Amino acid sequence: MNQTAKNFTLTEWLAWMESCHPSEIELGLERIKTVANSLAIDLSASKVITIAGTNGKGSTVSYLDSIYHKAGYSVGCFTSPHFLHYNERVKIDGVNASDSLLCSVFARIDNARGQIPLTYFEFGALAALLIFSDLKLDLVLLEVGLGGRLDAVNIIDADVAVVTTVALDHIDWLGDNREDIGREKAGIFRSSRPAVCGDLNPPLSVSSVANELDAQLFQSGKEFSYTQEMDSWSWQGLSSVGEKLFIHNIPLPHLPIQNAATVLQVIQCVGLKVDEEVIRSGIGTATLTGRMQLIEVGNTRYWLDVAHNPEAAELLSQKIESMTGEVTLVLGMLADKDCRQVIELLAPKVDCLYFVDLNVPRGQKASALAEFLPSNTPVKQFSTVADALNLFKNNHNRSGDVIIAGSFFTVSAALAALGKEE
Repeated sequence: MNQTAKNFTLTEWLAWMESCHPSEIELGLERIKTVANSLAIDLSASKVITIAGTNGKGSTVSYLDSIYHKAGYSVGCFTSPHFLHYNERVKIDGVNASDSLLCSVFARIDNARGQIPLTYFEFGALAALLIFSDLKLDLVLLEVGLGGRLDAVNIIDADVAVVTTVALDHIDWLGDNREDIGREKAGIFRSSRPAVCGDLNPPLSVSSVANELDAQLFQSGKEFSYTQEMDSWSWQGLSSVGEKLFIHNIPLPHLPIQNAATVLQVIQCVGLKVDEEVIRSGIGTATLTGRMQLIEVGNTRYWLDVAHNPEAAELLSQKIESMTGEVTLVLGMLADKDCRQVIELLAPKVDCLYFVDLNVPRGQKASALAEFLPSNTPVKQFSTVADALNLFKNNHNRSGDVIIAGSFFTVSAALAALGKEE
């Protein structure tokens, strides 16, 4: 990097970061540890929660951020990917990091790394960690990008480690079975520290890693659980010292209850005091871009849900079953996802199918998606998400629900097409 980089805009920094490493992904911690040590990154003043899992990471972060923010704590969140603006990846007390702040820490990282190559994600992870280190926040939430054991955020020893769910995804990197994937995700556990697993039927490897490390494992369905009523739900779990705890009459959340139940157990393990009423309020108001996000335009309800793998598609299909009236699915996917199973789960639940091209690296064509349908199944194909949505926007008398799913790229394009860039 030459000296002119000190005047780079955020857009210029991001373009340069994408070009400076030969691989999009290079798992391993030695390179990023070396740079982090040079930067003297220190999160010892903060409680750190690291969140891994196939699905549910984003909603878990959202719940925790909402609850602890309402409780008066300073909170930093590192998540990925972003939808419209890179700044979404780093939040401090609910506010996206500014362009100027990100540019300044990117310059510090570039100066500290010397000749050590870093991936785009590693630059971003270091930027978040450096910002949180400087601010000495009460709580830091770190979402794993891929796997866990070798992910960049795992250079930090979490006070509480969370595995939300374990399903088949990223098999080229993590393994082709749940046992191998579970071991990778459980790689964020730390010796003699609490670990929380929200999967109702986790692979044995998760508890095996906890036992190997003597980490105290809190397992959904064992140490904690929940029951749902008509308009509320209740939670039962354990304190950090094993005392039975109960919280009743919690409002039904916008995001999955299973992840909310996991969060309540995490809170008991963290050690920062939070009142029950704050928990109820934080659970009830937590939302997340692209997770059953509702946008209403005229008489049409647009539901944005990433749902890019079978586990997430199964949850979405259950939501669709509760809808009345005509339901249209707008689906765009990446070619390396399990397109067949996602389509098999969602297509029978809707009235109309719109498949779209994703014109990005690894993007699948609509025509290829259509090949996973039974012959003679009616489906409309579009070159962009915006083209598909224009049919609804131009029909002001139409009512009903439109599900937009399949990828972060699909949802991002829908947000732009619907005028929700901010």
